[in-house]
Amino acid sequence: MPMRADLARSIRLFRAFRSEQADQRAYYTTLATDTAAQLGEHVDLDGKVVLDVGGGPGYFATEFRRHGARCVCVDVNAGELAGGGLLGSALELPFLDDGVDVCFSSNVLEHVPEPWRMASEMVRVTKPGGLIFLAYTNWLSPWGGHETSPWHYLGGERAARKYHDKNGKPPKNRYGQSLYPVSVAAGLRWARTNPEVELVDALPRYLPWWYRPMLKIPIVREFATWNLVLVLRKRK
Repeated sequence: MPMRADLARSIRLFRAFRSEQADQRAYYTTLATDTAAQLGEHVDLDGKVVLDVGGGPGYFATEFRRHGARCVCVDVNAGELAGGGLLGSALELPFLDDGVDVCFSSNVLEHVPEPWRMASEMVRVTKPGGLIFLAYTNWLSPWGGHETSPWHYLGGERAARKYHDKNGKPPKNRYGQSLYPVSVAAGLRWARTNPEVELVDALPRYLPWWYRPMLKIPIVREFATWNLVLVLRKRK
């Protein structure tokens, strides 16, 4: 059944998002189900080899396997890595060139110091004709600072101090250490100028289909896009 990117879907996802801290399993299971439907618009997962970059706990991999994919996770954090996953860096993926049918990553790009090196690694390990699905939270979105939002609009370091003052502990995501500013503009530029890939689609991940024109408006899109998805196909 085709995914309906309507307002009801957006409301459902944002309601689930509000429960992330209290019930991560419920939130990520909901998001994984929705994401598999998004992927299904571009590729039949049945029988495909899928690499989930940074998907340590395995929520997405579990859902992709339910659709018939052979999926493996790679994550730099051994403490979050589900059974059967591989320990490795997104900046140097432990895979040969042209090795997977689909390379997937959800909300990891903003956590690496060289985001477009990670994106290029995802392209490298994907087979010619294969699909790359890259989703990330842009810095100027309302959730750009993650748990330090909305203080991140005052700057990353100040946001960390505000969080510490309020909660009595440092945030998990520290600006300049485990959280880095990435933009919608940079993602679109990288995708459109990379000769190895064709940009199949770019969309605001959680928002309705009629919100897509917002991506054409510089500056405004940085604040109005909660999360950007880039769907790319590796050229043959």
